[in-house]
Amino acid sequence: MEKIGVFCASSNDLDPIYYEEGRRLGQWIGEHDLTLIYGGHNTGLMEAVAQGVKSTGKGIVVGVVPKILIDKGTVSECVGIRVPTEDLSDRKAWLMKLSDVMIAMPGSVGTLDEAFSVMSQNAIGISPKKIIFWNINGFWDGLFSMLEGLKKTGVVNKPLEEIMLRADTFEQLTELLKAF
Repeated sequence: MEKIGVFCASSNDLDPIYYEEGRRLGQWIGEHDLTLIYGGHNTGLMEAVAQGVKSTGKGIVVGVVPKILIDKGTVSECVGIRVPTEDLSDRKAWLMKLSDVMIAMPGSVGTLDEAFSVMSQNAIGISPKKIIFWNINGFWDGLFSMLEGLKKTGVVNKPLEEIMLRADTFEQLTELLKAF
């Protein structure tokens, strides 16, 4: 495992703990001389993680950036390698292709779209890759409850544990990453 894909919010309106944890993850990636693969935006958790990597002077930051963000001039200055894409679907495909493992940090519908794409591709056998939901401050608790409900109704064909993992602490997250 060398390339860690991170899906997360681009919002600047979150509780400070999320940005602190994002920078902490980025620092861990950099300190271990790994590569961050992410959306390349210069705001929110995306920027916090990228700044964390950059602050170590090690690691690589790869921004997979849709044309619209390039045109708006909102690409992070932390990006060392830029992979331009046409749109969000193209970006999602490249994020998944370039990453060895993916983490879903707190985020909105874009993060969910990306995470569910990883899960569904695994579920039907297109890709063996898994997503780790980093449940900072219980952010994903509602999602986990919904997924448990899906299991109970019988619509889940592959055990969720085979397509997704859960980390409630930074230590759990890094242990999962080391296992890849």
